[in-house]
Amino acid sequence: MEFIQVNFKVSPTEDYVIDVLAAELGEIGFDSFVTTDTGLDAFIPAAQFDHTGLDELISDFVIEASIEYKVTKIESKNWNEEWEKHYFQPIIIGNECVIHSSFHKDIPSAKYDIVIDPKMSFGTGHHETTSLMLSQLLEMELEGKKVLDMGCGTSVLAILAAMRGAESLLAVDIDTWCTENSIENIAMNHVSGIEVKLGGAEQLDGLSFDIILANINRNILLADMEKYAACLGSGGELYMSGFYKEDIPLIEAEANLNGLEMKFYKEKNNWVVVKTVKK
Repeated sequence: MEFIQVNFKVSPTEDYVIDVLAAELGEIGFDSFVTTDTGLDAFIPAAQFDHTGLDELISDFVIEASIEYKVTKIESKNWNEEWEKHYFQPIIIGNECVIHSSFHKDIPSAKYDIVIDPKMSFGTGHHETTSLMLSQLLEMELEGKKVLDMGCGTSVLAILAAMRGAESLLAVDIDTWCTENSIENIAMNHVSGIEVKLGGAEQLDGLSFDIILANINRNILLADMEKYAACLGSGGELYMSGFYKEDIPLIEAEANLNGLEMKFYKEKNNWVVVKTVKK
């Protein structure tokens, strides 16, 4: 599969500018992002790239900023090598979980040791939303639970849930890169009970879960929350991330319409995770 890499040179290079740019790029199909010294690198499958849509996004950008970009077409390659050279470093979550790749040396010891070779998939624990979700997983009671990892990326959330005793797990993503990478990562971590499916919320018809993890983006969460709620019984938990603190009222309103009560939110650099419970 061919990908498009777009290198954005942004001024000012403040975190909030980069975060908003990444969020808006996500709305037009970009699915992997890496911050750089001068801005942001963003990746999208070549078949989904819309040059006109990108120009419109920049011309209508909600923050006053200078944005220049360069487009590069890239072939399939050894993504593990690319991440090793440029991006991915081991990370500790909550002093209990270390996430690293198979090429890393001198790995810190932790109760839960997760190996992720991310290829083009999103979800190494470095982004605030993944880190927030992982931190929640470390606090949940997962023993014997049925868990859904929606928009699974690398399946790092499903893998940690399996390590913490979840009985069965389903990992779902619309991107073939993610599902293929998920299968590889699950095998590397020697965990069982995780099924991987390619697709979206249509894969959930007739299924039920105790806990749903949905780390996607605001618009998809709003569109698919009814499907998530239908998969939960009374007391079932839905954790959502991939959006900003100012989006919480929209998320909470949609949750209430679907019989979900918001219990709390946690914030990291204006990104949030919210917990809702089925009434």
